[in-house]
Amino acid sequence: MINNYFILEDNEQKGPFTHEDMMDMGITSNTFVLSPLSENWQYATELPEFYIYFETQGVYVPIKKNLANFWWRTLAYIIDYILLVIVMGIIGAILGAYSSIMQNNHFYEINDWQFLLRFIAVIIFLFYNTLFESLTTQGSIGKIICKMVVVNADGRRLRPGKALLRNGAKLISGLICGFGFFCVLWDSRRQGLHDNLAKTYVIHKRN
Repeated sequence: MINNYFILEDNEQKGPFTHEDMMDMGITSNTFVLSPLSENWQYATELPEFYIYFETQGVYVPIKKNLANFWWRTLAYIIDYILLVIVMGIIGAILGAYSSIMQNNHFYEINDWQFLLRFIAVIIFLFYNTLFESLTTQGSIGKIICKMVVVNADGRRLRPGKALLRNGAKLISGLICGFGFFCVLWDSRRQGLHDNLAKTYVIHKRN
């Protein structure tokens, strides 16, 4: 086991500590550490030997090995899309029944009907993804099934504002013929346009 770590606390070097000591003292992603395997100070989240420790705390540090690829992300999207279609089908049936009961001819105007359903779909899409990404699940149902999480640059769960920004930016990714989503295929950090704008990453969990 790697031992003899030092930490920087209040501009003062403290240590040495063992690997177990470091975990017992509750190091965080902002803990500045001098590892026995390096001559340079690093954040604790940059040290591979602490990856599993941080994952148990819901911190998934973005590294090349754990970045989710385009195909896994597409599968998660398909699952979420199917769920959205089911929900929208139910909502459409309810609105249709309401229109029939109230004999409201306005609902039978195709353009108005389509606009209303699209507007509701966008709102549900934003609420659904923003909610799940800012909860401890750290991702939509599709991502949960595919064992993926969405994190910020520090590997932590998104705050609601950042989650909303990311999913709002998805609309831009979709409006430009899906180009923003395909960026994942060639981006070195496997980020879509919306990830780049929000500074987020999609991580494939190890377990």
